[in-house]
Amino acid sequence: MKNLLISHVHVLLITLRRFLTTPLSSLLNILVIGIALSLPAGMYLLLKSVQGLAAQEVGTQQISIFLSMDTSQDEVAHIGKQLKQHVGIKQVKFVPRDQALEQLKQTTGLTDVIGGIAQNPLPDAYIVYPKKSDAHALETLRDDLQKWPNFEHVQLDSAWAYKLEAMLKFGLLAALFLAVLLSFALVAVTFNTIRLHILTQREEIEVSKLIGATNAFIRRPFLYFGFLQGLLGGAAAWLIITTSLYLLNTSLSELTHLYASSFTLQFPSVGENTILLLLSAYLGWLGAWLSVAQHLWKIEPR
Repeated sequence: MKNLLISHVHVLLITLRRFLTTPLSSLLNILVIGIALSLPAGMYLLLKSVQGLAAQEVGTQQISIFLSMDTSQDEVAHIGKQLKQHVGIKQVKFVPRDQALEQLKQTTGLTDVIGGIAQNPLPDAYIVYPKKSDAHALETLRDDLQKWPNFEHVQLDSAWAYKLEAMLKFGLLAALFLAVLLSFALVAVTFNTIRLHILTQREEIEVSKLIGATNAFIRRPFLYFGFLQGLLGGAAAWLIITTSLYLLNTSLSELTHLYASSFTLQFPSVGENTILLLLSAYLGWLGAWLSVAQHLWKIEPR
């Protein structure tokens, strides 16, 4: 076990020295990987920030229920109890018809006109706040409430929810598609880099095979190189994203201040940073493994 650990440390040191012997080439590869990863990751963070802004601006969704004019007070109270017991409703607010009329006077400025009306034309109403705010859940709850007796009209403005969901789904799909394409590009970059290293050490690899070196032994330094190159590329992507978000937030704060808003672009969380680094390291390792596997297959005796 100790010898195996020493062997891995030795290979790791050789790999690091290889990075240092070709600093310009290594730096360019790391930058290419970092830029490729930062595009879908930055797009995802932008969509995440926009989703938070939309939820903040729209606020809590509500459904307005207007009761029939002939609904008695006992029936109104019974309806309120049923609404509070509904599994899809988080909160219920009752708006008496007199209170609704007063609010109408204050908001419209037509106090004299409304005061001349002999009878209050507005019904009692309930405002319910659903537990779920997605468009499908809101419309399902509205359709359920429309079937209740004594409900004259159930009002829900769900157009914004569908538009928001459609835009976010499209954006996330585009980010995923871009991430998949650029992942293949990252694997290709590592594949070609390792292929060039293998070509420069072709004779050494063939001699090692002749004297009994295993495929795992030959593969190990190249896998370390691909893994480290991918990991450093992920770190470069994190640096690009973090720096870009900081600069954008600095400019954005001046704009949002003019509109009395506190909107900022969200920085990646610890979990998201970890996923980015692990994914980039894995893709680098995969590109190296494919490149070495292709070369070993060519020199295997058949």
